[in-house]
Amino acid sequence: MKKQAKVTSKGQVTVPREIRRKLGVRAGDRLLFEEDGDGVRVTAVRKESPFKKYMGIGNPGIGKGRKGIQKWMRELRGYDEE
Repeated sequence: MKKQAKVTSKGQVTVPREIRRKLGVRAGDRLLFEEDGDGVRVTAVRKESPFKKYMGIGNPGIGKGRKGIQKWMRELRGYDEE
C-alpha cells in the first residue's frame, strides 16, 4: 500500500485513513518513527493491549475461563454450589 501525505510548515503530517486503520491508531495515540537500513519505519506505540478496554463487557460478575462460566451457569440454573 502506498499513500502520500503533505508536511505542514509546523512539521505536522495527516496520516491517511487507511494507514491509521492498519496501525489501529486514533486521535491522541502516539507513533514511533525508527530509521532502518531501507528508510523509516512507523509503528504504533502500545502501552497495553488495544483490546483490554473491552474485557468484561457483556459479562459483569462472571469469572474468567471455563470454571467461571460453569459456576455462573450453575447459579443461573439454581443448582447448589458443590
